Amino acid sequence: MPDTVTGRLRHALTDVLALAYLAVCAALLIWALAVTALDDSGESMAGVIPLLATAPASLVLLVLPDHVSMIVLAIVCGALVNATVIGWCSRALRGSR
Repeated sequence: MPDTVTGRLRHALTDVLALAYLAVCAALLIWALAVTALDDSGESMAGVIPLLATAPASLVLLVLPDHVSMIVLAIVCGALVNATVIGWCSRALRGSR
């Protein structure tokens, strides 16, 4: 097992389940941005789906200033935190180091 913090993070984030979760979150974010860009009424709620998929970490960062980039930052950080936890749990349950 890697001894450094970055080595442990890399080890957790390269797990198959963590990578699959990150891929789903990326697809949801791209979908939400596309739907919101095509909606001319300004009332699109598509951004809620990726926020809920990356909760609870994304909800903590949702208090950032109101701008599209801040919502994207909250979703990306939430996805990375949750993927790290998923990777650690997956490796621990399989017993691999």
